[in-house]
Amino acid sequence: MNDETIIKMENVSKVYLQGKIATTALDNFSIEVKKGDFAALCGPSGSGKTTTLNIIGALDVSTSGRTYLEGRDLSSLSKSELSTLRRDRISFVFQSYNLIPVLSAYENAEFVLALQGKPGASRKKEVMSVLEEVGLKGLEERRPDELSGGQQQRVAVARAIVTRPAVVLADEPTANLDSTAANALLDIMENLNAKFGTTFLFSTHDQRVIERARRIIHLRDGRMVSDETSKKGA
Repeated sequence: MNDETIIKMENVSKVYLQGKIATTALDNFSIEVKKGDFAALCGPSGSGKTTTLNIIGALDVSTSGRTYLEGRDLSSLSKSELSTLRRDRISFVFQSYNLIPVLSAYENAEFVLALQGKPGASRKKEVMSVLEEVGLKGLEERRPDELSGGQQQRVAVARAIVTRPAVVLADEPTANLDSTAANALLDIMENLNAKFGTTFLFSTHDQRVIERARRIIHLRDGRMVSDETSKKGA
């Protein structure tokens, strides 16, 4: 596995202010994630897992400290550059799927490629290939309300990986899925990680995800408690 650092957070803190009340979500938090990692951020609600993903994904900014993606300091980038970074290099998979309800599975997966300005013929080839990879061949024309929860999450994964991003950030992706659907989704993600070397970073308290991760990072009160390599990743 490539040992190149793809994500680096240095002494990152995040404080949210509500009136005169300050809540510390991350407290002097540092981490390095290597290219090709399949890693899980674990911890109770309020431990800082989602905040970590949001800062790495340039959806939020830290109060202090530095975050780097592929060597680029996110705080040095303009809004336009951050938007391009999110479009081309980072993908997200959310607990709530975040699909566009009026679009088919095909159109949801195609959406980012269209934003990138890729020609139609190229988009079709890539979308059909990725839908087959996630087990949705034959369901391309179904809208989200015509799909099961597990199938909707597969569409979300297809949309996330169709651009072949450097990093996939997955925030509680299995929380709404039964064991069969969750394990099928994790099989797909493991295969994509192995096949393309895509880096996956999960936020989760789901033991099914933790058991699959090759690296397990425990957080509590915005601080790292432990950083372990599983037997699988050793």
